[in-house]
Amino acid sequence: MNIFVAIKQVPSTNKVQVDEKTGVLKREGISSKMNPYDLFALEAALRLKESCEASITVGTMGPPQAKAIIQEAFMMGADEGYVFSDRRLGGADVLATSYTLSQAIRSIGDFDLIICGKQTTDGDTAQVGPAIAEHMGIPHAAWVSDISIENGGVRVVQELQDVVETVWMPFPCLVTVEQDIYTPRLPSLKKKRETSDRPVSIVTLDSFIDTDPEHYGLSGSPTQVERIFPPENDVVHESWTGENMADKLFEHLIQKKFL
Repeated sequence: MNIFVAIKQVPSTNKVQVDEKTGVLKREGISSKMNPYDLFALEAALRLKESCEASITVGTMGPPQAKAIIQEAFMMGADEGYVFSDRRLGGADVLATSYTLSQAIRSIGDFDLIICGKQTTDGDTAQVGPAIAEHMGIPHAAWVSDISIENGGVRVVQELQDVVETVWMPFPCLVTVEQDIYTPRLPSLKKKRETSDRPVSIVTLDSFIDTDPEHYGLSGSPTQVERIFPPENDVVHESWTGENMADKLFEHLIQKKFL
């Protein structure tokens, strides 16, 4: 069985500047990490690999330095890794991002199962995974809290808003997993040594089936952002000393209409 896990490199801090002209995050010079939700997706793939014969491929859309999270995935047990990197892919919204990933996945092989984290910490849309499946024309399930291989497909448990639903889907298919599906394992020093020279392949737009640049990046994004800006820090600190602090605090809370 061939499993693909979509991962992403995200800023490790919430203090990120925004390009007011393009509306995208300025990632240069910002420390990064693997998207926490993708760690759960990778762990789910690794558990499946332990229970049946499987190969795990990880891939990320981003600049060449995103290969750092591919190498981290190698240290956890992934077998192959790709970075989908091309300047023409930059500035994509959810629709263009999901279309890019669907094309990228098709360009590197045929996969029985695609696993994504529920969402990313820098976007929080939780839409990219299901949108990839729609572009590829395959069944998908979101909010998955349990997954097992059964009868040429997967049986998953979905934690929906009001009900818990169990469904079976044939291969190929896609799932997005919840953060409580498994506890991610730590990278292994042994695997770090074993995979230190394992190559990370860079895939560009020219390798896709659809090579029309108008379908990607800002050109392929129907969403137009009018304005985007970092949140303003309006926290005011006030210190008090003296007696009757409880009464003063009570009056202050009433003035602020908290009571």
